[in-house]
Amino acid sequence: MIETLAYARAGVLGNPSDGYFGKTIAVTLRNFRSRTLLYPSARLEIRLSAADIPIWENLQELREHTRWRGYYGGIRIIRALLMRFSDYCDSEGIELHDRNFTIEYESNIPLRLGMGGSSAIVTSCLRALMRYFEVEIPLPIQANLVLETETMELGVPAGLQDRVVQAYEGLVYMDFERDLMDEQGFGNYERLDTSLLPNLYVAYRTNLSEGTEVFHNDLRERFESGDPKVRDAMAEWAAMAEQGREALLAGDFERFDQLVDANFDLRARLYRIGLENLEMVRAARDAGATAKFAGSGGTIIGTYRNEAHYDELREALAKLDVRVIKPRV
Repeated sequence: MIETLAYARAGVLGNPSDGYFGKTIAVTLRNFRSRTLLYPSARLEIRLSAADIPIWENLQELREHTRWRGYYGGIRIIRALLMRFSDYCDSEGIELHDRNFTIEYESNIPLRLGMGGSSAIVTSCLRALMRYFEVEIPLPIQANLVLETETMELGVPAGLQDRVVQAYEGLVYMDFERDLMDEQGFGNYERLDTSLLPNLYVAYRTNLSEGTEVFHNDLRERFESGDPKVRDAMAEWAAMAEQGREALLAGDFERFDQLVDANFDLRARLYRIGLENLEMVRAARDAGATAKFAGSGGTIIGTYRNEAHYDELREALAKLDVRVIKPRV
């Protein structure tokens, strides 16, 4: 029996420039994880998880489940990963043994709320496949394979940030500069000491379920058409991540806080933010915290001063039915 895990993630600075040759800082959140079990069996089988079984008590439960989980479970992305993994092994001349297996997964990561839930499922499954077939794949290539599973196999627009930080884990600074990507096929990724971080909080609500593609489809089109506002914004976001790394290394939390707020403010100037997402950010800032999106919406991340301030923040966001947690990075 092989058991593997992968964790949720939150973008700290620079996102969403990762898909546009930018730079980002992100963290993994051990508060939430995807878990994969893989074991030998007579036939190859992907077992349904609770999220994939199309049986509900009533229409209301179907509505709540769909609003929370979306229209797709994990079966399609595991199938896509099996295709991508076997194609990679073929291309690298890696011969896989022919022993069948059963693979199953379960996840407690809130899906479609910008925490990297889908990529965590793929990452944990990839780790299980590597162990079962005794295949070693470098971390940067693992991140590429997870991204390709979603983009090439499933046609979902995405960037490398989530997949890189979930492969490396912890606090990671990522540089996706175009020449680097063209030359080596991946960026430069640097693990940073998590003790450098200021007090972080993560807050999320469960009645939002947009999905990454709602934000990124429009942004991608504008970027590729040469929209100067989008091109300039990507460069500015990348600079924020670079400056954020320097601020962390210098222990300059004041500058780091400024960058967190600036990251969201730039996004709000570039794109129309949904009212409920905007309310979360405003409520956190009104309580004296910094705030920005952790991903594409539904979850925010920011900094707070001390325990008393954290309690004030939780109380303020609770009025919006928003849960606040301390991330275990």
